[in-house]
Amino acid sequence: MRREASPKAVILAGGYGKRLRPLTDTVPKPLLKVAERPIIEWQIRWLASYGIRSFVVCAGYLKEKLVEELGGGNHLGVKIGYVFETEPLGTAGALRNAEHLLSGGESFLVLNGDVLTDLNPIRVLEATGERMAAMAVVPLPSPYGIVDFDRSTGLVRGFREKPVLGDYWINAGVYALRSEVLEEIPERGDLEREVFPSLAAKGQLTAVPFTDCFWKSIDSHKDLEEADAVLRQKK
Repeated sequence: MRREASPKAVILAGGYGKRLRPLTDTVPKPLLKVAERPIIEWQIRWLASYGIRSFVVCAGYLKEKLVEELGGGNHLGVKIGYVFETEPLGTAGALRNAEHLLSGGESFLVLNGDVLTDLNPIRVLEATGERMAAMAVVPLPSPYGIVDFDRSTGLVRGFREKPVLGDYWINAGVYALRSEVLEEIPERGDLEREVFPSLAAKGQLTAVPFTDCFWKSIDSHKDLEEADAVLRQKK
């Protein structure tokens, strides 16, 4: 597939981050620091390392703090534009709100504002060659340690701490969409509940599996701590 020299990336950064209160009472979730760097800065640096230089930040809650922190992106070597919502529109509505900055091109990336990863986003972009959209997927990590034992005797063989469940895959929160998809996105609603099921039913959604990468969704205080430990080693 022929790609633009520098495709755009949209970061969905409008959520309240309620499960991370009280931290998010005064700081938007994408600006919470992991290893001394805001989540959204990790995201921008990661994508910029793959040649992506043009960003659209869809902001809502405490949007002025995002603008104050990121500005136009010069200090990160990228260009950042913003689209604001005055009330929650959902992930689909937020993307539709940015349509005027995205239509007319080829494929663009979409990223949930609470995901930290080092997967190759170009693979996701290239997967839109024959279909309208692509979704990065990663193996499901068990939230618990598991017990290995003999079913017939009950003898415990050992323990495994939070293994990856290789037969199950989860949405990694990193997508690539062709610009034509914007016409099908509602003004309110969620990509996960409305847009992607519709595209899948039409045979227009590709899954791009990643097994050898770092991936973490920041949904809780524990997630922050775990991501902090990993990324301090990567810095």
